[in-house]
Amino acid sequence: MRYINVIESVFPEPPCDLVRRRAGPAFLTDRIVTGVFDVKFRRSERLVDMTHYLLEKPRILVPLSFFADRYQSAKSSISEDLTIIKETFEKRGIGTLQTVPGAAGGVKFISRTDRAEAKEAISELCTLMENPDRLLPGGYLYMTDLIGSPQVVSKVGKLLATAFADREIDTIMTVATKGIPIAMATAAYLNVPVVIVRNDSKVTEGPTVSINYVSGSQKRIQTMVLSKRSLREGANVLIVDDFMKAGGTINGMINLLKEFDASVSGIGVLVESEDTKERLVDDYVSLVKLRDVDVRSQQIKVVEGNYFSKVSLFGGD
Repeated sequence: MRYINVIESVFPEPPCDLVRRRAGPAFLTDRIVTGVFDVKFRRSERLVDMTHYLLEKPRILVPLSFFADRYQSAKSSISEDLTIIKETFEKRGIGTLQTVPGAAGGVKFISRTDRAEAKEAISELCTLMENPDRLLPGGYLYMTDLIGSPQVVSKVGKLLATAFADREIDTIMTVATKGIPIAMATAAYLNVPVVIVRNDSKVTEGPTVSINYVSGSQKRIQTMVLSKRSLREGANVLIVDDFMKAGGTINGMINLLKEFDASVSGIGVLVESEDTKERLVDDYVSLVKLRDVDVRSQQIKVVEGNYFSKVSLFGGD
């Protein structure tokens, strides 16, 4: 344990378990460089650490020199490792790696789901939503448990992130409150911030911009408020919501974005209702469609939304 003792005498914090397990002349040098361990990683260790790093930082361009310095390896070895990771990501439906050539280039991870995984996830959503126990008075559906489930929301977020992976997106916009978990999950895969539209102003948000809009289903005039500091002028915005009937709320958010000179990069919803005479929004992606609610017979009919007709996926068109 001579090497561990030397290291512990220099660093106040104990060395990591990896170093403690593998300490020895073949793994650690007898010197310490710029405050870090001068460690030579094996390829298997590089692959694990590199994969974790990329998954934790989606859509961020990482120079090859960063990995070369991190693992004390040649860029050619790093390129080979990244090829293995890319092939595995695509084969397993995790995503892909985009390579940017040139001196300022590098590689970035883009999260994507494949067709089989998307089919399974959306089928599961349909089954969960067709449970008659979800029926509430007035023909409403209880969805709080779905929106509050980390597993379900993560799958929804990945599906929506896949749908808009090729779009230029700076921010995700949603409306309080049930759209927030879905927006946050989608933002985690796209690595962008979330802005939340409310129906009243909060003193903690500073100056705000507000508009009036007409609810598509109830035909009532309502107010929509967003902090001036939350969105920069000219931003590219993805609108995400949990439920869309006529599209009045989403149409209101579109109009609110005009006050910031911002652009709509896309619109994604968890559930769209088929029972509407007039749709105020045409270009959108939905995961599932609520086709019918029969309160008397306690039956709910939920089918796939337009996801597969709108989104290009791995594993088939």
